[in-house]
Amino acid sequence: MRRLILPGWSVILALAVLFPLLGRGFVLSYDMVFAPEQSLSPDGVGAGSTPARSVPADAVVALLTWVLPGDVVQKCLLVTALVLGPWGAGRLVPSGVVGTRLVAATFYGWTPYVAERLFMGHWPYLLAYACLPWVAAAGLAVRRGEPKALTRLVLWVALGALTPTGGVLVGAVALAGAGWRRVVRVAPAVVLVNLPWVAPSVVRAGAVLSAPEAVWVFAAKGENWGGAVVAVLGLGGFWNADVVPASRELSLVPVLTVAVAGLAVVSFPRLGREWGWGLVGLGGVGLVAALFAHLPLGRGVLEWAVASVPGAALLRDAQKWVAWWALPLAVGVALTVEVVGRRLSRGRGAVLAVAVAVPVVAMPDLAWAGWGRLDVVQYPGDWGRVREVLSGDPRPGDVLSLPLGAFRRFEWNGYRTQLDPAPRMLPRTTVVDDTVYVSGVAVAGEDTRMPAVRRALERGDLGAAGIGWVLVEHGTPGALPDLSGLDEVFRGQWLTLYRVPGVVVVVAPENLGVAVAANVVGFGFLAGCLLWQWLPAGRLVFHRREE
Repeated sequence: MRRLILPGWSVILALAVLFPLLGRGFVLSYDMVFAPEQSLSPDGVGAGSTPARSVPADAVVALLTWVLPGDVVQKCLLVTALVLGPWGAGRLVPSGVVGTRLVAATFYGWTPYVAERLFMGHWPYLLAYACLPWVAAAGLAVRRGEPKALTRLVLWVALGALTPTGGVLVGAVALAGAGWRRVVRVAPAVVLVNLPWVAPSVVRAGAVLSAPEAVWVFAAKGENWGGAVVAVLGLGGFWNADVVPASRELSLVPVLTVAVAGLAVVSFPRLGREWGWGLVGLGGVGLVAALFAHLPLGRGVLEWAVASVPGAALLRDAQKWVAWWALPLAVGVALTVEVVGRRLSRGRGAVLAVAVAVPVVAMPDLAWAGWGRLDVVQYPGDWGRVREVLSGDPRPGDVLSLPLGAFRRFEWNGYRTQLDPAPRMLPRTTVVDDTVYVSGVAVAGEDTRMPAVRRALERGDLGAAGIGWVLVEHGTPGALPDLSGLDEVFRGQWLTLYRVPGVVVVVAPENLGVAVAANVVGFGFLAGCLLWQWLPAGRLVFHRREE
């Protein structure tokens, strides 16, 4: 029964956030878009014209929706992310006191990082964040030389590495946990797991550049009088103010943040002895990386890097790296609270109980789906009918989604800002203008195909750019060009589908062979690790037949 307390508390924390969202339907918020059945597209395996930012996440979700409805897949992923994180952090505490483990679980699972990434729809980041303590535990087991520890490490890394950011987050924790003496064994395994997005990015690396203005637009921001530094120290500081919980603006938050960080630092020497200093040091790296644009010369260095160095666009939205700080922060606080409670002749349980309550009381607006910030909705029937038309028509060509722009605001989704669902809803490759506007600043997109599509749209020659269909989404802001030369195929309340007349050039996927090979190798390696982990002794035993 004692063993169930920590996982039970982790489930309670997750349900306190997600319970209103567990009915049938979809949670659509900013970058979080799921479809009833997602098609496996070239972009999903890294062979599209956009950077492999959602590889292999889109492919994994597409495969899962062949088995389960998309909304069920979404809820399973969200519950998994919000349960695994606090559970793993509690298990990682080098103490047998249950109350101490509950403190660590709460400080890890109820944070601004979780709230802001959930409201922003960054579910793969949440899943990677949830895997960090489990990856750290497996890495420490590799350091100790435990049997099957390396395969266990690979499996946890794979669960967190559904996007490039997730892969870097869990990969760094794996290396820090295992220690430099195990780098030769751990590093190749981490690379193989991340191969589905690494290989396509390397092959087309010259195109993976970003606009320099994106550095400051997506840099960490202050939430109150404490500024960006204190916000990041408390695992906050996300660049989009619209997803920051209102409680983060309270005047007492910076004082509480500094106090909590101070309590954690007190126990860092003990963590250094228990874990080695790699994981603690990585937490410091996360703080510096998250605030790098605020350091002297930091902004200029990052602007040069994202505009000149292939792949450096991954450094945008630098606040995400503060996830490395979350683990030593949560466990360090828990250990210090335990020491304080132990020195009190009475009231030890009360001290632990108050500590467990602090994160929740300080940020109550994460609860109940952010006090109604998120909700469950159904897609209008127009989407299913358009999908049927595109599935049943053999005419070649990809789909252009209009109005131009990456995000939508529909009445049927409560006018919430959400990513255009067309690329995941439709059975054909869908081209979307990925320019992002933040506080009036336009951050140029990274889809290498989009400039040619824009020119073709202006000329009225979409077929030459490989566009065979145009989807117009109604009820969302944005101007529409003249489409009088197109053939209307379907018109509904929310969607109109046009066919592009004339010859349509077929645009082949980019580096499809490399992308498929990388996915086959990566998933094949993962399957081998699963098999090896399940073998009774962790090895195959062959017997020679006697003559």
